[in-house]
Amino acid sequence: MTFASLGVARDVASRLADEGIELPFPVQALTIRDGLAGRDVCGKAKTGSGKTLAFGIPLIERVGKARPGAPRGLVLVPTRELAKQVHDVLAPLAKLRDLVVDPVYGGMSMDRQINALRNGVDIVVGTPGRIIDLIERGELAVGAVEVLVLDEADRMADMGFMPQVQKIFSATLDGAVKRLVDRYLEDPVFHEVVSDEPTVDEMEHRFLLVHKMDKVKVAASIIRASSRTLVFTSTKRMADRLQAELRGEGVKVGVIHGDLRQGAREQALQAFSVGKVRALVATDVAARGIHVDDVEVVVHYDPADDEKAYIHRSGRTARAGATGVAVTLMLWNEENIVRAVQRRLGLGEPIVEMFSNDPRLDDLAAWDPSDVEVAS
Repeated sequence: MTFASLGVARDVASRLADEGIELPFPVQALTIRDGLAGRDVCGKAKTGSGKTLAFGIPLIERVGKARPGAPRGLVLVPTRELAKQVHDVLAPLAKLRDLVVDPVYGGMSMDRQINALRNGVDIVVGTPGRIIDLIERGELAVGAVEVLVLDEADRMADMGFMPQVQKIFSATLDGAVKRLVDRYLEDPVFHEVVSDEPTVDEMEHRFLLVHKMDKVKVAASIIRASSRTLVFTSTKRMADRLQAELRGEGVKVGVIHGDLRQGAREQALQAFSVGKVRALVATDVAARGIHVDDVEVVVHYDPADDEKAYIHRSGRTARAGATGVAVTLMLWNEENIVRAVQRRLGLGEPIVEMFSNDPRLDDLAAWDPSDVEVAS
């Protein structure tokens, strides 16, 4: 199947080919035709599966030019990073239709966003909070919206954004994605890309018992041996502290979390994307808001609280068919949390005691944890 066979215009397909995207991913193959036809579509696929183009191509083809302050397309996303990334994917294609796409989110100049809306923005990509701010200021109206996209709808529900979505559209909403679908979509079509294997089976998993005084050094050893590593902590304070400690180990590392100004977050993400730093330390705000290709290793520096968080974090690696490793570093008193996550995900890998000078850290995927003596 090709983009052309799905009904995608020749110039759009050509532009995608110029970017190395010649054939549609499964979620695109399933949804684009219905989207172009104007159907209400619910699409479900794992992280990194090409969902942005799946909704972006029909969005760009279906909306027209907007009046000032009254966009014709609206994409709601849960995080600032995702807003910017969706914008960066859609903007080049939108230019082919003389459409203006603009990201709208907190942490950036409100005046700049207001000026852009007054000059005319055809497609707004934004977070619910900033959208509401602009509506209440009288700078943005949603009455002319022809196409609405809720990107990462389940994540928005998890983060408590559905009441804000309710406020934007002045209707009753109980907060669940299913209720949203039942209430607002007309004869929707449902498409789901189901992998032959669960997502967790598409990457290697390592569960390492480490010692508190050695934990930072273990993380540093993993980062040095990897081309690109994403490290997750449970709190913003720990993220800042870990960045400082890793730098003390001679590791070039950035940090991203909600207390940083938006410019600093974007600068850190850019440095990580282009390889200026080998690692990025992040809180869970980044678990589904970051798309960086070729993340070789995800480190759960603080173990994930539950299986959903583990999948969201680990999904930053092994994207689009690539391989990757998810490694959890645990202290002795965190074993119960880790084992509960393992049980719920069906992960049978044993917990292996590891020190920072262990040569196995040089290539986490090269050894089989079931063949070594495990931690008791």
